[in-house]
Amino acid sequence: MKIIVCGAGQVGWQIARHLARESNDITIVDTDPALVRRATDSLDVQGVTGFASHPDVLKAAGAADADMLIAATHSDEVNMVTCQVAHSVFDVTRTIARLREESYQLAEFSGLFRRAHLPIDVIISPEREVSRAALQRLDHPAAFDIAEFMEGRALLAGVVLDDDCPVLNTPLRQLTELFSTLRAVVVGVRRGKRLFAPEPEDQLFSGDAVHVFAAREDVARMLEIFGKREARIRRVVVIGAGNVGLSVARSLERRPGRPRIRAIERDLARAEIAADALERTIVLNGDGMDPALLDEAGIADADAVLSLTDDDRTNMLASVRARMAGCPLSIALVNDAALVELAAPLGIDAIINPRATTVSSILRHIRHGRVRSVHVIGENEAEVIEAQVLSTSPLAGAKVREIDFPEGALLGGILRKGAYVRPHGDTRLEVGDIVAIFTLSGDIPEVEQLLQVAVEYF
Repeated sequence: MKIIVCGAGQVGWQIARHLARESNDITIVDTDPALVRRATDSLDVQGVTGFASHPDVLKAAGAADADMLIAATHSDEVNMVTCQVAHSVFDVTRTIARLREESYQLAEFSGLFRRAHLPIDVIISPEREVSRAALQRLDHPAAFDIAEFMEGRALLAGVVLDDDCPVLNTPLRQLTELFSTLRAVVVGVRRGKRLFAPEPEDQLFSGDAVHVFAAREDVARMLEIFGKREARIRRVVVIGAGNVGLSVARSLERRPGRPRIRAIERDLARAEIAADALERTIVLNGDGMDPALLDEAGIADADAVLSLTDDDRTNMLASVRARMAGCPLSIALVNDAALVELAAPLGIDAIINPRATTVSSILRHIRHGRVRSVHVIGENEAEVIEAQVLSTSPLAGAKVREIDFPEGALLGGILRKGAYVRPHGDTRLEVGDIVAIFTLSGDIPEVEQLLQVAVEYF
């Protein structure tokens, strides 16, 4: 496919990287020549410098024969106009836009993006994606990472093993035998700074951060086996009542059990807006790092704190302050990838990266044929790829033990005719199966070869 990616920031760069790896013809557009140069130097893509919404720039990018355009600049309005120009002037058949402003996505204005008005096929909202990720973290507070796969029937959960984990020093092969009915597979292990795909004889040790692929119904049991118990979240403090914080609070208000919610917002006008929009949430105006205000919000009795302001350092420090005050679970929104590695030393339980969630969401909407979803682990150290087994794939008809997976790849799970299947060596993959494969970044090309399909699928 010929695809134009508008915006060479972190989101655009990551999308271009994924798509270029699949032998698509990618052109990336940005006003910053340094960002365009970075993309063309590090990726197999072409670059054009200029405003993506300008027809002459899109023409130079090859819009006349492009199959798709992805508008992921920092401006909602530029993204919308770019999609309009691509459709009206160049007849690009599929357009995707990243839009941050909530009002653009209200149901009463849904007609705005019809073909007769602003022709955008898919709208990606970073705020909604981040809100969804935050709520998933609350659903599984014992996990530091959660991602849905296979239409929600399976989850990838990241768990840090403590000294009291009952299965430490036990070979994974023996764990499989001990818990033969558990539909879960340890697909990745981070030990120190090293991330690897484990072998059957590998053991797990205290301090390991393991990534487990499991059927949704078996996640609670899996966590218990690893020594984790998921407490019910009844009291939540949300720091930051911007678009993300407000969306999370609204969702929490609608949840069964009616959790008690306190929100803290520094900006008075924004706090008043949130107070009017929310029905059962108490909104406090002030600094989320103020110990007295945290005390007023009941942080010592809270089950979780979500730091969701637009400032990374505030989110991290507020999470630390909340933990010091006695809150057992802290979740922080962090944009800067360089700060993510500080989360564990600071005692922050989970980090939400808006760029990573947005990239994953966009990829879900543009994949065709083999790949249905991608979840990035760490700083692009590994991925979990969900794909369909097609008739031209080397996987079709092969037993798992016969498949020549690279050393850094593991098959995590199979969805067959709507039913989840835990893979074993004798499991034979069938055409139409949905598979989830963990792979280290260096082994992605080999996994792609295993998933290769005829050109007509793209």
